[in-house]
Amino acid sequence: MSRLFQAQRHDTACALAYSLAAELADPAALNLQPPHNGIAQFILREQERMMDFLRPPMKLASFGFDELAWLILGQPFHSAPLAKREKFIRWWKNLPFGATRDFLRFHESLTALALHSRALSTEPPSELVGPPGAVVRDPPAQLRCEVLVIGSGPGGSITGCLLAEAGREVMMLEEGPYLGLESCEPFSRQEMEQKYRGGGLTVTMGQTKIAYVEGRCVGGGSEINSGLYHRTPPDILETWRKDFKVEGIQDEELRPHFEACEKDLSVSLLPGAASAASLKLHNGALKLGWKSLEIPRWFRYESGPNGESRGSRQSMTRTFVPRFLRAGGKLVPNSRALSIRQEGGRWLVKAKHGSGKDFEISAETLFVCAGAVQTPALLRRGGITQNVGDQLRLHPTIKLVAQFPEAVNAANLGVPVHQVKEFSPRLSLGCSISSPPYLALGLLDHPAAARAVTQTWTRQANYYAMITGEGHGTVRPLPGFRDPLVRYRLTTADMRDLADGLRKLAEIMFAAGAEKVFPGVTGAPVLNNADELRQLPEVVPAGKASLITIHLFSSCPMGEDRSKCAVDSFGRVHGVKNLYIADASLLCTAPGVNPQGSVMAFARRNALHFLNQN
Repeated sequence: MSRLFQAQRHDTACALAYSLAAELADPAALNLQPPHNGIAQFILREQERMMDFLRPPMKLASFGFDELAWLILGQPFHSAPLAKREKFIRWWKNLPFGATRDFLRFHESLTALALHSRALSTEPPSELVGPPGAVVRDPPAQLRCEVLVIGSGPGGSITGCLLAEAGREVMMLEEGPYLGLESCEPFSRQEMEQKYRGGGLTVTMGQTKIAYVEGRCVGGGSEINSGLYHRTPPDILETWRKDFKVEGIQDEELRPHFEACEKDLSVSLLPGAASAASLKLHNGALKLGWKSLEIPRWFRYESGPNGESRGSRQSMTRTFVPRFLRAGGKLVPNSRALSIRQEGGRWLVKAKHGSGKDFEISAETLFVCAGAVQTPALLRRGGITQNVGDQLRLHPTIKLVAQFPEAVNAANLGVPVHQVKEFSPRLSLGCSISSPPYLALGLLDHPAAARAVTQTWTRQANYYAMITGEGHGTVRPLPGFRDPLVRYRLTTADMRDLADGLRKLAEIMFAAGAEKVFPGVTGAPVLNNADELRQLPEVVPAGKASLITIHLFSSCPMGEDRSKCAVDSFGRVHGVKNLYIADASLLCTAPGVNPQGSVMAFARRNALHFLNQN
């Protein structure tokens, strides 16, 4: 029975891939025509990568989708001809249930990405090497160190590096592989498969779901994000001082840490002109009298052979991880921390290697730097629950695609650098990755435009509106499952702010000369001019927008107010010896800007404080 069920699931995935690809592909684009077996295989692989507690419901939904077709078509979906399958998909789309929309959007999204990302290498990437003996690829059953750092994102890498350079015996545990930036094309489907947790299929649960992204590789989020850099806004720091009693964050105390990180990561502005897509946002905002500025990035620029500037992202695998290894630190990649406990004055961490081997690490001091979701989940598994995983915050984000009469996009567009800060911190507006796969993804609510992407993509770009919001969420481990459950509740005010952000973003696009705007809201019309902005909703309908976020924080807030805070002002967990946190979990509230500048400065500050105290 199990074998038959697996075969049916495979056939259903294939039938869906072919049906959705036929709907999304331009008939004139020869490179997008069948066979689509690679898309089906991608969908099946992603189902196995997704959050483990969602896999059984997804498999059951696939079975139900296939069998329910008997009622409409008189046969299962996978054995019906293409015309009948298209009829059933139209019927399914009209069902008034969030779960049916989510099921189909899952398959539409993966199909759109895979359809426009077919020319990818299938060779497995080679992992990076460090100094002899520095990278532990086959850990023994027992390991021992002075300091163990769990997680190698910006917080973990900076912490591990500074402690190792101070002469401490430091080991860094990372669940994902040790890959270089050059292992795949940035922001590609291949990168999703290599470096994203759950293949990029991670989502908050709630009336309106929010897709979020976590890096799962050495270097963490720094390996997959755009590298845009902000210092923590002064008004946000003032709120943290007053409401959470955070000490040591006056400007004169934090400025040296920001400056040091900016130097180490070559944070800088573009040496030349910004891309056309970025300038459309900037110039449209200026025409409306709204504040817009270029955001610096952690990029190092060098002159190419023809005098052009070439930039390279200064992620953790380019900066702090090599420094950590040169200083004598030990890196254990492809290894997941399962549980933590304190025994005899030491921390014992049970871990599992990617090969399936279990092992244990003993350390005097433990730094948990696994991110705003994984850090609270690991602590709660260890019985540490006070203010842990109770106040997750994020930046909910809504998108649109703008189309212009002239070219604004190119294969080497990269990440645009302008943001509109006129309405900050409530709203921030920006330009996003705009490769054909991501444009097709952004146009799923407008199928005709999605089919035409191969012809129009050079005149289109993705733009976003990001809010701080007033909602919050929780992180809870689930018995018997690897992945934690993340819930998030958006308020009516949040949905109103998202609608306001979408409207303002569309207004900028028309001021910049857009000929069409495609809102990322199911049922929203294509807009042809600014007069049609009134057709956008005043409040985003629940479950009708494809919301995302790449910024998560505040699940273990810092401060001296023990009624609110999980850790003290310098990252030590309240009431627990030799246990520290150094990642985005510490940030007390949503900062309204890209958070990694804050994460890095606080990690540096807290690591130096630890060295001074110990």
